[in-house]
Amino acid sequence: MAKWGQGDPRWIVEERADATNVNNWHWTERDATSWSKRKLKEVLEGLVVEDEAGRCEIGDLKHVEGEASCNSRKGKLIFFYEWNLRLSWKGTVKESGEKHKGSVEIPNLSEENEVDDTEINVSKKKGEGDVLKDLMRTEGTTKVREALRDYLKALKTEFTLGMILPTKAPVGQELATEHKPSGSTVQDPVTPQCLDMVGVKIPTVRIHMREVFNSPADELYSIFTKKELVQKFSKCPAVIEAEKGGKLQMFEGCVSGEYTELVPSQRIVLKWRCRSWPDEHYATVALTFQDLAAQSELELECKGVPVAHEESTRQCWKKQYFEEIHILLQQSKDTMI
Repeated sequence: MAKWGQGDPRWIVEERADATNVNNWHWTERDATSWSKRKLKEVLEGLVVEDEAGRCEIGDLKHVEGEASCNSRKGKLIFFYEWNLRLSWKGTVKESGEKHKGSVEIPNLSEENEVDDTEINVSKKKGEGDVLKDLMRTEGTTKVREALRDYLKALKTEFTLGMILPTKAPVGQELATEHKPSGSTVQDPVTPQCLDMVGVKIPTVRIHMREVFNSPADELYSIFTKKELVQKFSKCPAVIEAEKGGKLQMFEGCVSGEYTELVPSQRIVLKWRCRSWPDEHYATVALTFQDLAAQSELELECKGVPVAHEESTRQCWKKQYFEEIHILLQQSKDTMI
């Protein structure tokens, strides 16, 4: 076994009796099947296509068979997925008002084929209405392919948040490496945190984001502190103990942490981490809420994010938090109308 300080640093593995997979360098696998079924349902159901002849809408994902997984090997992510999907659709011919139904079948969505080459079959129940079938075969197929791309993009960003851990580098290399800020991200001026059990120094950055929501500050604050609202926007079971020292767990355990400060309707501070970050490494997240008439502004400051996870962390807050909260608020307003 290689010793500390000898050979390629990527191959350095601590001699441990428990055979811990240090830095996720050896093969690790995460099952993405359940997550994928929810995401496919989310991106495919409700798609609408329309032209001068008619209007069609994709209904339920009637059949979903297959599996998906993500593997980490030597600092690289490898994806495997294979799906057999069947969707229902219904449409209306504008000139006659006739209504027709059919199905869309995707027999083999897999990593072996590009989305553009994936077979998509459109069928219609007996009777007239071929204009609708033609609409689904052209515009409908295009929309379905776009949705499949959205699923694959989410699989490679949202689902994989934190799967790659930093590898050990020679002593002092992390501090000597220049990190150029991008956007509103700056490198933390403090000494990188150390993981004592494996001796890995972690260079970190600070992320700063602002987002305006169509809700008052107290309502937005509740979305981060009430379990039922967190579960609505995250679409997953959650552990929310909104009190000082209370636990936080979201996205099937991918994100966890602890509430360290709560000022109702004004400010929340969290210890926050992704499941696959090095053990005991937490970022500090500060959420500040400010009323703007009928709207409110949320300011996010996230300090202590591992450099290797800067972009995935930013995308997590943007896609899994902010965009989903916007959708939840809009759904609430639509329900009230």
